[in-house]
Amino acid sequence: MALWVRHVSRWCCPLKTACAAQFPGRLRGHSSAARACRGFVPLALLPSRQGLLWGLQACRHAAVGSCAPPDSAKDGSFSYPESNLPSPVKQEQAKAETLPYLNAKILYEDWDDVPPSSALEEISEEEAVQIIAEPILPLQSSTLKDYVDHSETLAKLVHLGVDLSQVEKRQKAGQLLLTLDFEKDIRKILLFLKDVGVEDNQLGPFLTKNPYILGEDLEALETRVAYLKSKKFGKAEIAQMVSRAPYLLLFSVERLDNRLGFFKNELGLSVTKTKDLVIRLPRLLTGKLEPVKENLQVCQIELGFQPNEVQRIVFKTPKILTANKKRLKQTFDYLHNIMGIPHHMLTRFPQVFNSKLLRIKERHMFLRFLGRAQYDPAQPSYISLDQLVSLPNEVFCTEIAKVSVQDFEKFLKTL
Repeated sequence: MALWVRHVSRWCCPLKTACAAQFPGRLRGHSSAARACRGFVPLALLPSRQGLLWGLQACRHAAVGSCAPPDSAKDGSFSYPESNLPSPVKQEQAKAETLPYLNAKILYEDWDDVPPSSALEEISEEEAVQIIAEPILPLQSSTLKDYVDHSETLAKLVHLGVDLSQVEKRQKAGQLLLTLDFEKDIRKILLFLKDVGVEDNQLGPFLTKNPYILGEDLEALETRVAYLKSKKFGKAEIAQMVSRAPYLLLFSVERLDNRLGFFKNELGLSVTKTKDLVIRLPRLLTGKLEPVKENLQVCQIELGFQPNEVQRIVFKTPKILTANKKRLKQTFDYLHNIMGIPHHMLTRFPQVFNSKLLRIKERHMFLRFLGRAQYDPAQPSYISLDQLVSLPNEVFCTEIAKVSVQDFEKFLKTL
């Protein structure tokens, strides 16, 4: 019922306003036109569409000046004789009669224009179970998994093999991914990485380690690759370096050039040896230089190696430049002061510094127990440092110690 009243008000109010504007004299007092319009209001409250339509059409006739059909004497409506009206008023009346006719089609179309339901309106249980509530996107979150269902970019990165649980641990990496568009920002970087030489199955792990490359300018990345090529690095070598050191292409050309110059000058290496050094350990170009400088000083000052010996050690075993200083000194102390290995022998086999100290101790003590701990190449039954640390237990026992693996395991239990 209330809905029908609102529709009647919407149609009648503009008509009453038009009537009042064009015929101000007729609306003074209790005019018959006003009485006629008021007479039709109760009909609008009826629950019948035919009654509502008839009432609106009647109000239309009242608004245009007659307020009743031409032959209205029989049905109780009223009319004014047009002969008594001034000529300008007749012209205004003729203009007013051009109002559009309220036919049933227009009314039914507006009738179907039902206002939206109120949020407080009660609904049935059947309607309630059909409502599907979309998950709310959190304004803040400590994990990217809350955004995967809402972000096409994150979903495609997961499909590539990116571990978002590791990415979100990196500073501002999660915020970066949420601001990028896969088609506009990320696809071109992926194509660039494939062109550099990163394999398809390595794209996910690569981006997990270095998601920041997705926010880099493509032209800047291409410039850095061009610089490496100008330094005579081959395509396969660049691919190997980028894959093993994912942050490499984040460095500017100036910084890359400074790093190469540092190792060349500090170690006294040739251009070819410097290039070979960073190919085997490309993180030398991306890591901090302070640990490298400290380890070089440890080798020369505390361990007593000569500059040419340090050069040979570093070139053969680049990892010594990034090794833990404490572990490096402990390993040297055991090899040199307890096992009696001289500097020149350690220079020949520097890979021994990459071995675990416990492994060196266990095997040396076992050989000494067997009376076979001989590390001087001039003596019979000589055992090189490489054989001591690099062979698996089965080969070490059968070929070096000349015993079974069970004997070695029993000896370890006595330590």
